[in-house]
Amino acid sequence: MRDPTENAELALLLEVASTPKPGNVDRARDHPGLRFEHFLAGAVGARRGLADAADGDPVGAAFEAAVEGMSHQSGGNTQFGALLLLTPLVRAAGMGHCDPDGASAVVADTTVADAAGFYRAFEHVDVAVDEPPAGTAAPDVRLGAEAVPELERRGLTLADVMAESAATDGVAAEWTGGFPRTFEAATRLVAAEGPVTDRAARVYLELLAGEVDTFVRTQHDRETAEEVTERAAAALAGAADPADLAEEFVERGINPGTTADITAGALFVALERGLGV
Repeated sequence: MRDPTENAELALLLEVASTPKPGNVDRARDHPGLRFEHFLAGAVGARRGLADAADGDPVGAAFEAAVEGMSHQSGGNTQFGALLLLTPLVRAAGMGHCDPDGASAVVADTTVADAAGFYRAFEHVDVAVDEPPAGTAAPDVRLGAEAVPELERRGLTLADVMAESAATDGVAAEWTGGFPRTFEAATRLVAAEGPVTDRAARVYLELLAGEVDTFVRTQHDRETAEEVTERAAAALAGAADPADLAEEFVERGINPGTTADITAGALFVALERGLGV
């Protein structure tokens, strides 16, 4: 029987192995400079930080360790968002409570030190983020470790920082809302039939069709993100071929990373619930 650390690593591997996932790197498609092998190496490298989370280490420190380990490959940022989603889930699973209440309790217990660990993680890889809106209480994450004194001065916990971004970032919204899309997708993964990678590709498409991907909106614009959602819905309805859509999105540089992050989180929860591989 696998433990939470093993399930988290396996979830990252299964997510990137699933195909077709329109716009994402998968076992059949690479992006320029970002390849399938980079994601495999990133998943393996993140294991130590994920183990720290499962063992009860502070969430911020465990997340930073996971990101630092993930960065030991030549592709750059492979799974930053997925690790941000996975870390509190793995921490909850380590305590025997991999459910919405358990994950929400982990979030509620985060500290200013956890927020500092989150900001320090940005020192390890380049992460595509927007400039924060005017009036945002939390410091700009692009400051990395330089923001720590301001976090400490304001007494901002990691939960506070996530709440500041929840309206514009899908992973932060999961953090602050009890991980609803993650747990719902996990239920669908467990109930589905067939190889797990096929199930994951289907659930990814359902997630993409159900809500605008915030990473696409950050990388491109709202109009492009809405188009992606509409095209995914058409593929689900049989009006388009998901494989053709995957090729097109890669060619256009459209990468629904937030949807992939949630798929990885859902795979972890499903594995914790006994999904067989």
